[in-house]
Amino acid sequence: MAYSYVRGRLRRGGRAKTSLVSPVLLTLSLSSLAATGAAGQTLTQPPAPVELTTVVVRPPAGTSGQGDGIGGVTPTDTGIITGDEAARATVFTSDTGSLISRIPGGAAWGAGGVSSLPQVNGMSADRVQVAINGMIFSPACPNEMNPPLSYLNPAMVSKVKVYTATAPVSVGGDFTGARADVTLAQPTFTAGQALTTSGSVSGFYRSNGNSYGTDVNATVSNADTNITYTGGWARASDYSSGNGTVIKSTMYETQNHALSISKQFQDQIFTFQIGGQFIPYQGYVNQYMDMTENKSIFFNGAYEGMFDWGKLEAKTFFSRVRHTMGFIEPDKSGDMPMDTRSTDLGYAVKATIGLSPSDIARIGNELYYNKLDDWWPPVSGSMMMGPNTFYNINNGQRLRFGYFAEWEHALNAQWSTIIGARNDIVWMNTGDVQGYNAMMYGANAAAFNALDHARTDFNIDGSAILRYQPNASSTYELGLARKTRSPNLYERYAWSTNAMAMDMIGWFGDGNGYVGNINLVPEKANTVSFTATWNDPAKKAWELRVSPYYSYVQDYIDVQRCALPGCLANLSNNLTATDSFVFLQFANVDAWLYGVNIDGKLALWDNPQLGQGVFRGALNFVRGQRTDGVNLYQIMPVNATLALDHTLGHWTNTLEVQLVGEKTEVSQVHNEVETSAYALLNFRTSYQVQRLKVDFGIANILDTEYNLPLGGANLVNYQVSSMMGTSPAWGYPVAGPGRSFNTRVTVNF
Repeated sequence: MAYSYVRGRLRRGGRAKTSLVSPVLLTLSLSSLAATGAAGQTLTQPPAPVELTTVVVRPPAGTSGQGDGIGGVTPTDTGIITGDEAARATVFTSDTGSLISRIPGGAAWGAGGVSSLPQVNGMSADRVQVAINGMIFSPACPNEMNPPLSYLNPAMVSKVKVYTATAPVSVGGDFTGARADVTLAQPTFTAGQALTTSGSVSGFYRSNGNSYGTDVNATVSNADTNITYTGGWARASDYSSGNGTVIKSTMYETQNHALSISKQFQDQIFTFQIGGQFIPYQGYVNQYMDMTENKSIFFNGAYEGMFDWGKLEAKTFFSRVRHTMGFIEPDKSGDMPMDTRSTDLGYAVKATIGLSPSDIARIGNELYYNKLDDWWPPVSGSMMMGPNTFYNINNGQRLRFGYFAEWEHALNAQWSTIIGARNDIVWMNTGDVQGYNAMMYGANAAAFNALDHARTDFNIDGSAILRYQPNASSTYELGLARKTRSPNLYERYAWSTNAMAMDMIGWFGDGNGYVGNINLVPEKANTVSFTATWNDPAKKAWELRVSPYYSYVQDYIDVQRCALPGCLANLSNNLTATDSFVFLQFANVDAWLYGVNIDGKLALWDNPQLGQGVFRGALNFVRGQRTDGVNLYQIMPVNATLALDHTLGHWTNTLEVQLVGEKTEVSQVHNEVETSAYALLNFRTSYQVQRLKVDFGIANILDTEYNLPLGGANLVNYQVSSMMGTSPAWGYPVAGPGRSFNTRVTVNF
């Protein structure tokens, strides 16, 4: 189905927008400094004992040397998603954000079809910082409809490394939950000066939602040059749940592109990359608005060079996002355009210095700047939404300047440590605001404009990791960290208590309205984690990893029932209502989270007649609560994945069971709705011969009807009569997709 855009609205049946947006990015990279002990896959072999007999080690032939980011020991609880895993996921999804659910402790908040928000160990949204080739995309929508991972199709991903809250300080600052480092189009080089071409073209189809699209990767390279294009396009209609109900406002269309040029000069690599996105429409079943256009362009530059003393890395980037919300008819009707323009730019410099055969130091400096304008044009003929433009965020600015120092030390062949500290200073400010008119919005605007908007946060972080590897079959790691996150511009500066305006704020998908709090302070997460891994000496027969953790978060940025006069005028029982949508204000509270992630694998058989069979399993549990007894919002219930992988000749097969417990520990402040337990059965098979690969899969084989525990509230399918005609009914979660037959064909060249 095509859609046409008409000032804040999209109409079905119109001519589809297909304009292409070009973008840019720059990435340089080179040889890496030796520090043995880098971890690998989600469950990887433990690192070898840390013995630095020389400071500099050249990268493997044919690679850029780009990779780990911290250049040394990768924490054993780090989650890894490889490029192959991301590409295989396209059989089932076009949502790159959903890939996070494949790592231990990972989950995804439901949003648009390609725009889910990541969760790691119970920490979600802005608490999970996402960097794409070093670029950080700030919220560019009051509903966060365009999170960072939505700017990539899954097949564009080269690698994702997800660091938890006890990560070394050199990984980054301004997050309390996790940091996801995404590598896009990592350059590789081939032997000789003759140019070599390689790549792939894929097409896919999924029956549920009539979803289809294509992905393209193409590379031209030789010994010192690499030119790579990667991109994709996808479209889907509304999907159906297990009982056949069409879940409205779940359609989307997206395209993403990136072109990079890399050049290697002896011990240095330069890569220039340009990329961007165009989304003409994306429905949101758990929001009052839909995305009616999202365009972006980005540039990124980075440098890696080897010197006698170690390695120097430098990155810089620029990105611009232009975003519009409105209504996609007929599921949502009306006229209320909402516009956002966001600019992000920054740099990061890091030096990794070999001090001795057993000591490495890292020092670095970062700067990130975001400028945000969020305005809602007047609606002709509307008394409520006119005659003036509503300025939600007017010239909002957020500048973060950070620096760190870190020391990695090998005590002996079994023991190693990483200790570091960092300081991030965050400056925030915004201009004066106005509403659609003085009668309905004037008092709020005047009160906000009378305040001093400038705020400065001085944030101190620290981390310490102690690793013990007594032998080749076991590793034990203890992590301690303090991580700090300052509020985003919407949390601090959203100002109106008008009911309609509040309903437009919030990325929680719960149907509630939100207002900011200019007096918010940064949240501080104090986390301890312990990870143990065991495996057979050959690292082929079995592996097991167990990772318990605990976080106490001071000044956790949550919400309270809004007690401001405007909120109580909207809903007189706002402070006590238990079975309706309510109005909330961002507030600092203290909270704690604890949990455990367990994953492992076991080889079942390996012979020429039956091929190889491997059992995989993962179990995740997390609990989160404020110190006043209120449960934290959208905490994933206990869940497990059990899978049997089978390989025989050209065939690869997987039978998988997903088990999710009931969600009863719900947030009383949000009036969060409980969900029931469920089990899903999935199957995937692929056949590859020479340059052709064919994938086939069945998602939700038994066509199970279930509700998404992190899907939020269904605001479209269920309506009740109201003064406005109809309004969303409270108490209905979003149902998950029913059975889907999926296929993908890939041709390599």
